Amino acid sequence: MSAVPAPDNSPDAGAIWHYGDPFGEQRSAAHDAVVVDRSNRAVLALTGADRRSWLHSISSQHVIELPDGTSTENLSLDGQGRVEDHWVQTELDGVTYLDTEGSRGEPLLAYLRKMVFWSDVAPAAADLAVLSLLGPRLADPAVLAVLGLAELPAESAAVPLSSGGFVRRMPAEPGQIELDLLVPRADTADWMARLEAAGVRRAGVWAYEAHRVAAQRPRLGVDTDERTIPHEAGWIGGPGQGAVHLDKGCYRGQETVARVHNLGKPPRMLVLVHLDGSGDRPATGDPLLAGGRVVGRLGTVVDHVDLGPIALALVKRGIPADTALTTGGEHEVAAEIDADSLPPTDAVGAGRLAVERLRRGVL
Repeated sequence: MSAVPAPDNSPDAGAIWHYGDPFGEQRSAAHDAVVVDRSNRAVLALTGADRRSWLHSISSQHVIELPDGTSTENLSLDGQGRVEDHWVQTELDGVTYLDTEGSRGEPLLAYLRKMVFWSDVAPAAADLAVLSLLGPRLADPAVLAVLGLAELPAESAAVPLSSGGFVRRMPAEPGQIELDLLVPRADTADWMARLEAAGVRRAGVWAYEAHRVAAQRPRLGVDTDERTIPHEAGWIGGPGQGAVHLDKGCYRGQETVARVHNLGKPPRMLVLVHLDGSGDRPATGDPLLAGGRVVGRLGTVVDHVDLGPIALALVKRGIPADTALTTGGEHEVAAEIDADSLPPTDAVGAGRLAVERLRRGVL
């Protein structure tokens, strides 16, 4: 196999982009099973008796009673409710693991250490690599044998691996299976070889990114910018249903989260965009234009085996799906919003609904 590295200007620079057959790898991810080396992600570990209550107080998710063997998503917000960090969080055997973008590992660790004060918690870097497995055949006996499991864990659940690290099952589209292995970095090559021997095809991060974009799952710092609030990215819901819990106590940025939830009007929305594939591709961060006016920002741009060139984009709330769009930047490309990706337009915020009920005399 010929391993092709990710482009130097990619957030995955240093990782394998594909192994010579990027669309074949995507088809295998959809219909068979693949493993993607995502060891460019950073992993942190929190120990100490106060780790859950302490993290609960400084983050957006309800994790004070997160059960052992459970995973969720979580955020750190600034004082205005804008997203600073996003991570996947796993509670296992007395340790809380956080994995995030490689570029945010050190800043997140520095922030967590600064916030410890008198709590019994010790944040530290963990020498673990993330391997992501995609495909409906991950429940095959040969794969389970390599993992040392009798059956796959439930979604959002995690179990330890006998050789160190753990496997967790991520939420996935119907008919799909998605697993993350967090294993000692020194064992990465051995895990890749053993999985390949069990029939799991090696795939590059291109396949993972195409899968992620099609599922409309945002990526910190790529599909978000310095102004992004959780509602715009769809990071709202309880454990296993987003990265923000709406029924928890005070945390930094909560006022913005509550206000937007009550009013029901985030300024932007995350959508899937189809791009004209006849020319050069636009780039992450390029503006989206309607009639020469900026109405959005491009996030991840990727070629999908079935959908063609697609991207995630943050666009102004309420923009119709049939709006004629072009990209700005170096390459002007025609773009079209996928109508199925638009959030509901008839949603009413909790606060507005309460006012309307009072006005109608409905208790």
